[in-house]
Amino acid sequence: MSIKKIIPCLDVRNGRVVKGVKFDGITDVSSPVELAKLYSDSGADELVFYDITASTEERELFTDILKHVIESISVPLTVGGGINTLDDCERIFDCGASKVSINSGALKNPKLISEAAKKYGSERIVLSADIKPVDSEYYVFTKGGKESTELDAIEWVKQGENLGAGELVINSIDTDGMKNGFDIPLLEEVCKAVSIPITASGGAGSIEDFITLFKTLPQINAGLAASIFHFGIVNIPELKQALQENKISVSL
Repeated sequence: MSIKKIIPCLDVRNGRVVKGVKFDGITDVSSPVELAKLYSDSGADELVFYDITASTEERELFTDILKHVIESISVPLTVGGGINTLDDCERIFDCGASKVSINSGALKNPKLISEAAKKYGSERIVLSADIKPVDSEYYVFTKGGKESTELDAIEWVKQGENLGAGELVINSIDTDGMKNGFDIPLLEEVCKAVSIPITASGGAGSIEDFITLFKTLPQINAGLAASIFHFGIVNIPELKQALQENKISVSL
């Protein structure tokens, strides 16, 4: 079994980390710089920084805050939000980010994935997808999970892999912030469809949820979460110790 990663997620709006439920009901949490340093020092394997309103507000990502976050950490950082062009990717990499996460920009222009992969390498290009079931089928949503693209989600992630994405982040809208566990049925379908690394996002509420995720779907490479870390429900060293005790390989 491969070494599994634990990835805290920083959803940033107006310079603050926020958190909602099912992409709605947003509440203030903390400073992204303070939280990023805490998680980096606590043993997070990577961090994700999403400027969650950049795409809906049709503006560039806030690179000033991003630079301060990167200066405060010693682990890789993936950055997403408002990435629509190669120039946007360039700005993020110039700040010191390890990877870019493309979501809405790829939906508007799928060639962005292949162009970015060619220029920077597939390993630095992450395709993020916000997914929800409709009539027993999975669809990709946009505009903060409010608008269906009518794209079949499984076909979309397969296309993303074929275009050159090196990783996937699968965001389950229905489980987001619910703390009832990861969306195993959705993740199982994605695992069957692609061979690139997959990060599961949405639903973690306990240490047991991570154990269930990695034992049920050993193909999953990482578990991403926000609320349980932000609000002190679970701390990273405790989580990793429990995973190791359950014979799930992690970096301590």
